[in-house]
Amino acid sequence: MNTNDVLLTMRDVRIDGFSDDRWHQIIKGVDITLKRGEILGLIGESGAGKSTLGLAAMGFARPGCKFTGGSIEFDGIDLLQLTNAELRNLHGSRIAYVAQSAAASFNPAHRLINQTIEATVSHGIADQTSAKQDAVQLYTDLQLPDPDTIGERYPHQVSGGQLQRVMTAMAMSSRPDLIIFDEPTTALDVTTQVEVLTAMRAIVEKYNTAAIYITHDLAVVAQMADSIKVLRYGETVEDAPTRDMMSDPKQAYTQSLWAVRSIEKSPQPQVDNILKISHVDASYGKSVKVLNDVNIKVPRGQTIAIVGESGSGKSTTARAITGLLPPLTGDIIFNGQTLPAALKNRTKSELQSIQMIYQMADTAMNPRHTVRDIIGRPLNFYLGLTGQAQDKKVMELLHLIELDESFLDRYPSELSGGQKQRICIARALAAEPELIICDEVTSALDQIVQEGILKLLLRLQEELGITYIFITHDIATVRAIADQVVVMFQGKVVEQGDKQEIFHPPYPAYTELLLSSVPEMDPDWLTQLQEKRAG
Repeated sequence: MNTNDVLLTMRDVRIDGFSDDRWHQIIKGVDITLKRGEILGLIGESGAGKSTLGLAAMGFARPGCKFTGGSIEFDGIDLLQLTNAELRNLHGSRIAYVAQSAAASFNPAHRLINQTIEATVSHGIADQTSAKQDAVQLYTDLQLPDPDTIGERYPHQVSGGQLQRVMTAMAMSSRPDLIIFDEPTTALDVTTQVEVLTAMRAIVEKYNTAAIYITHDLAVVAQMADSIKVLRYGETVEDAPTRDMMSDPKQAYTQSLWAVRSIEKSPQPQVDNILKISHVDASYGKSVKVLNDVNIKVPRGQTIAIVGESGSGKSTTARAITGLLPPLTGDIIFNGQTLPAALKNRTKSELQSIQMIYQMADTAMNPRHTVRDIIGRPLNFYLGLTGQAQDKKVMELLHLIELDESFLDRYPSELSGGQKQRICIARALAAEPELIICDEVTSALDQIVQEGILKLLLRLQEELGITYIFITHDIATVRAIADQVVVMFQGKVVEQGDKQEIFHPPYPAYTELLLSSVPEMDPDWLTQLQEKRAG
């Protein structure tokens, strides 16, 4: 890398956002200097301004935001002086963006391959045939299954983790000078994450691409970034080379980020089972079998964590339980009664008893509804609350998830990723269920908010006796919240038991793979892991 080859310079950047009938500061005078081939990590808690600053590096302010000061220069080009047409010409060709929520970013009506190559072809970087060939190679590099044919699928026909990797391939297809990675591995299991991080790092190095890597995962940023900038409330708290930051953070706030995730749930006594999954098979269509003879018991008032790599059947198991994907064979037994296989055949009481919090908060809420409406709807539907009684309960739920009345009339687009997921948690709690299925509910949250949400869920379980099924790829989350662990692989349960038993060596081969793939805070961890596996 030519150390003098500065690609991006941002000076005293200031951005305001409009909410609550007024403008307020989001980014308050931040500087960035980025060279070709260099990766800058942006970290900070939810609402710190990470994604807003990442988009600003493209010369873009999201709707409801505006630049109020500073300069942004990309390869000698003043981005803030460009017309919208000139910016569009840069986006997708020389500057690319990988969004946090792939599910909200793809067109459901178009095949993946066509969306992957759209920008490359439209910018004249490659013709359709060569662009498709290159896309298949990127699919291969990113460890997608069936790379020759997966592009013919539609977005709903792949898992969340697979869709996130397709989006990464889309961004990389034009070989841009600068890529903004906005939480690109949030939806990935740990084994897939290792391969994707390795592929991203290799492509950045191969093509001398600069990158801004936005994440709340400190261990991930340690593997990816040359330097780290810590943001809080739109201001720089601290920045330093990665090794210096990881070994000796200077500021108290940075030290607090390093110190979180100390929760570990104590063993719980064995109780009766609220839910039993018995010999369940499920498939999408006639040819793609996803679950194969799945048997799981869920103890009442406890938390069972289901872990496994992307496509292992974790989320499909949740859909079978809720009736969203009726099993082909087998039974879902709740409180001793066999539930109708299909959602449409279940009673309101059966629907109320089992609620689900989805992985992608962006796609789980109606963008035209306010927070008041989103939380209020199940209160009306299940509990019959209206008017002041409903508003009072909405406020109680907001306080429960540590938000206040200022959020009542906001729309999802006015919320951070962490705030959106907390609203989804409040909506599930509104039904007063006995069982909540949490599908990667903390994966989009920063370390501090994750810890707060996990403590909240544990407190609610203790006070209300709620049972959780926690689907996750985060082993730290499993250690924090689970009583029982189920390990799934290729649609089958390969191991299940008490947390202490599952995490105590010797491990079966697949469990060993999962545990060894959990990133560590050591910047050399990924390199050493790849060398170990290659050797």
